Amino acid sequence: MNFDLPRNVILPVDEVDVRLVAEQHPFEQGNQQAIAENWRHETEQKPALYDGTVVLLSSLSYRDRRLIGRCHAVRYSTFMLWRKNREKSGAEHAYAHAMLVAGDNALVAIRMGSHTVNAGRVYFAAGSFEPVDFRDGLVDVDFNMVREVGEETGLDLSSAARDANYHALSTSSGTVIFRRYRVAETADEIAQSISAFVAAEAEPEIEGPVIIRNAADLPDGLMGHMKPLVEWHFANGGI
Repeated sequence: MNFDLPRNVILPVDEVDVRLVAEQHPFEQGNQQAIAENWRHETEQKPALYDGTVVLLSSLSYRDRRLIGRCHAVRYSTFMLWRKNREKSGAEHAYAHAMLVAGDNALVAIRMGSHTVNAGRVYFAAGSFEPVDFRDGLVDVDFNMVREVGEETGLDLSSAARDANYHALSTSSGTVIFRRYRVAETADEIAQSISAFVAAEAEPEIEGPVIIRNAADLPDGLMGHMKPLVEWHFANGGI
């Protein structure tokens, strides 16, 4: 099987062996016209969309606490069509979350800006893996986490304490690889810093920070994969 890993359960992960290969993804290769037509429609709705480069998986498996997979660089327009045709596409999406834990053990997430594909949705600052996130063909998950958090919030997590290993949650919509990053500041202090960063940006990606203080009080707009992550945190070392 191209995708062979347990679904809808949080898995401990010691190593992520996902490699970027040079071949064009079969989904992109076989859907050029549909990709172009869908992209025209998407950009009519959201003109700020940019057809950059992200990656899509052609395989992913879980063995002995390792994630092993292959991925291919694709245009963002390809990714947008794939979102509407996930079933039997031969492709899946993986992404990473730096789970930001404040000094008071609250979680700090973000709400996406109105011009983005996920407008108004709440999740941890993140973005798809891009070719820049790979070292000699192997994905550098923490580089992606730190890069995306910095771009969206202005926070530098490069020296923050982090959990010893990763965890992953795979669902029908994709696989999120996450790791807790802990900082000394309170959630309110972090939120103030993020808000100041957003206010100073000409075209911020996010609307602003969202503080989650417990698993029983979840914000509106929370992405579906986030609820089990939040519950896991507060059941495993959170207040």
